[in-house]
Amino acid sequence: MTDTTQQDRVLIFDTTLRDGEQSPGATMSHDEKLEIAGLLDEMGVDVIEAGFPIASEGDFQAVSDIARNARNAVICGLARANFADIDRCWEAVKHAPRPRIHTFIGTSPLHRDITALTQDAMVDRIQATVAHARNLCDNVQWSPMDATRTEHDYLCRVVETAIKAGATTINIPDTVGYTAPRESADLIRMLLARVPGADTITFATHCHNDLGMATANALAAVEAGARQIECTINGLGERAGNTALEEVVMALKVRNDIMPYRTGIDTTKIMHLSRRVSQVSGFAVQFNKAVVGKNAFLHESGIHQDGVLKNAQTFEIMRPEDIGLTAKNIAMGKHSGRAALRAKMADLGYDLGDNQLKDVFVRFKALADRKKEVYDDDLVALMADAASNAESDHLSLRKLRVICGTEGPQEAELTLSIGGADHFVDATGDGPVDACFNAVKMLYPHGATLDLYQVQAVTEGTDAQATVSVRLSKDGRVFTGQSADTDTVVASVKAYLNALNRMHAGQGRANNAALVTGRTS
Repeated sequence: MTDTTQQDRVLIFDTTLRDGEQSPGATMSHDEKLEIAGLLDEMGVDVIEAGFPIASEGDFQAVSDIARNARNAVICGLARANFADIDRCWEAVKHAPRPRIHTFIGTSPLHRDITALTQDAMVDRIQATVAHARNLCDNVQWSPMDATRTEHDYLCRVVETAIKAGATTINIPDTVGYTAPRESADLIRMLLARVPGADTITFATHCHNDLGMATANALAAVEAGARQIECTINGLGERAGNTALEEVVMALKVRNDIMPYRTGIDTTKIMHLSRRVSQVSGFAVQFNKAVVGKNAFLHESGIHQDGVLKNAQTFEIMRPEDIGLTAKNIAMGKHSGRAALRAKMADLGYDLGDNQLKDVFVRFKALADRKKEVYDDDLVALMADAASNAESDHLSLRKLRVICGTEGPQEAELTLSIGGADHFVDATGDGPVDACFNAVKMLYPHGATLDLYQVQAVTEGTDAQATVSVRLSKDGRVFTGQSADTDTVVASVKAYLNALNRMHAGQGRANNAALVTGRTS
């Protein structure tokens, strides 16, 4: 076993709540943001970028509340290179035990054209804004957006300016995912060699995955001298996403022989966080996703199965339990008791209080009556469904009857509770789900556009639960809903209602592009 205690420490900077939530269609409620931040803190993330405080009042309040609830992690807010952004950011993060201001400006020729600043004028702006941030906070991060497409001489100049103005971390973003690993490493080496004072600050790397090289670029930067990796859970992020936290952390752990660096991450919490982020963002994890995908530890080939049964290391380079994936996927049934359910949920990362256990147990028994065997993934879906559908919701499903035939439109008889009163309607549509959604719209006209309808089987078999994700948009705001049920049509209606309840409660977030014209990636 390699002794990592004397190895260089690599800081993990998670931006799931900021860059990750900028994914088109991704959205999290205030409470969900606080929950994810708490889980990141508990897992050992060094820096949590909690949001963009000036973007909206909701973003400001989320960052502020995350800062107040922080335990160990540095809480960071993002700000453009102007005093108003920086002041607003400081107001949000100042309550954290360890606050950080992260300010940025685009430095490549393309971005300089957008800002209409000369090179000299931009240097003056960087000096003034970084110094202003440092006067407020002793932990300041600065990013030259689109750094990898900035002229090297000018990049050195602006980085030196930011260091002299008081920046303690310099982040080098590959904003458009254009860089290759060798270039990523060479860029960090060049800055360390050429910029005065570079050895007094921490260099960070922030990579996007447009060409599928985000993880490789981040690790190459670390080998070259960067000591902070910016990443997100499940690689969530704009366009093709960001460096995936689980990938870089497990790469450093598994290949510590050639990458002798350590992180402070408790890797056994990775799977639970991955699942929760997927649930609250509405972005399913692809089955063949590295580390956390459903197929990451499955073996179809007979040769592979035989090898794994004899010695897991023949075809597995890490153990499922290393990422918090329970090794015992033991089926539970309707005869399983509360104690067994509590123990199983603890194995899956859920610490249930007595009242919560009581509610989940009722749901579990109902599921077990409809499904012969209840597996781990069924229980995870059950927890997500319990969190998504509250008894206090404005809209809730009372009764549904669907009439299907081989000819003509399908029919749905629907009873909804709206604000506590039951309402009935009979509607038709092109298929059972369309009929049901038409019925909902007749009872609750809302004017939102259905942007996404996605069905995914939780486990195998004809009695498998279906997890349905729905994404609605209205007036530039996005609302997601998710639900699970052994009846796909029922799950569809509940997911649709979940999204509408979010819209009713005003829990969607404003479209970033409508609020903020500049942002770092």
